[in-house]
Amino acid sequence: MSKKILVIDDEPDIRMFLTTLLAQNGYETVTAADGLSGFEIAKREKPDLVSLDLQMPDKSGTDFYRRITRDPELKDTPIIVVSALSGRNLAVKGAVAVFDKPIDPDEYLTAIGLATA
Repeated sequence: MSKKILVIDDEPDIRMFLTTLLAQNGYETVTAADGLSGFEIAKREKPDLVSLDLQMPDKSGTDFYRRITRDPELKDTPIIVVSALSGRNLAVKGAVAVFDKPIDPDEYLTAIGLATA
C-alpha cells in the first residue's frame, strides 16, 4: 500500500511539482492551497505525512502546525517544511525536515522515505 502525502502550498506550480514528483515515486497525494483547507483534508484523509509551506493565506503553515499537533488523531503525523520564509526552521520545531525553495527533489524524496518508513 502506498503512503499518502498531503501537500499544502498556496503556489499551484509548487503543488503540481511536488505531487508529480511524489506520484512518480509511488506515493499517493492530496493537496490543499492553505492551512485551513489543509487541516480539513488532513482530518478526512489521515495522511502519512504532510509537506507544508509556511507563508499562505487563510491560515498559515504555522497555524496549521499548531492545530494538527493539538489534534489527538493527527498529532503524530510527520511534517516536512518546504518554504522560502526566513526562520522556517524555528517556526515548526517538530518538523522531520526543512527545505528551502527551490527544492532539491532527491533530498526531498529521501526525507519523505525516511519519515514514512
